[in-house]
Amino acid sequence: MLLQGKTVVVSGVGAGLGHRIAETVVRDGGNAVLGARTEANLAKSAAEIDPEGRRTAHRATDITDEAQCEALAALAVERFGAIDAVVHVAAWDSYFGGIEDADFATWQGVLDVNLLGTLRMTRACLPALKARGGSVVLIGTQSAVAAPSQVRQAAYAASKGALTSAMYSMARELGPHRIRVNTVLPGWMWGPPVQAYVQFTAHTEEVPEAEVLARLTERMALPELATDGDVAEAAAFLVSDRARAITGQSLLVNAGELMR
Repeated sequence: MLLQGKTVVVSGVGAGLGHRIAETVVRDGGNAVLGARTEANLAKSAAEIDPEGRRTAHRATDITDEAQCEALAALAVERFGAIDAVVHVAAWDSYFGGIEDADFATWQGVLDVNLLGTLRMTRACLPALKARGGSVVLIGTQSAVAAPSQVRQAAYAASKGALTSAMYSMARELGPHRIRVNTVLPGWMWGPPVQAYVQFTAHTEEVPEAEVLARLTERMALPELATDGDVAEAAAFLVSDRARAITGQSLLVNAGELMR
């Protein structure tokens, strides 16, 4: 049981990656404290992961609101007595475009969620994390270091790139408290967003979904896309004591599309 007895706060829990990470935490013996803006999504996810409600707790949380971040951290301590890790999935990833067509007011919103919101949620958890050390896991994106040709998400990539830079400073600052800070960088990840992309592209181009998927997988060293479950496993490893000497690192989970 990789996470036996650990309490992990997971932000951005919906139908995809956030749910998978919370599910993995509970499967591996931990307690999962779920946060997201939509209460109904949280309740559904918690019921699926932990029908008896013994090892999950949840609270509607908008990470652009510092008080709500503090309330989610307080819930974790109130319910389970500690926080051992926080995994940041919450993000604004639905704004598309590049620099020429940029709406910089929207860019500011993306940055407020993806960069500052993540830092707010981290700071809210720090008093509990300092009590016995722990782990902060940031979910970044491969597009922050290698922009995809299929879609443009410049604001999202820039915000996640900034977050990775912040990781280095946090790892140095929080290391004396035995708090580790690492980033998981997914590439094309099979889950609800990519499924929707494949379906939309296939419909628009009037081609089979398998053809669209094949265009993506031909770029990989492995003959398939990584899944949201694969990314969840990587996050769980970085939360665990097996990664006790790993901090300030970025781990690509991308089936070998980009190697470095």
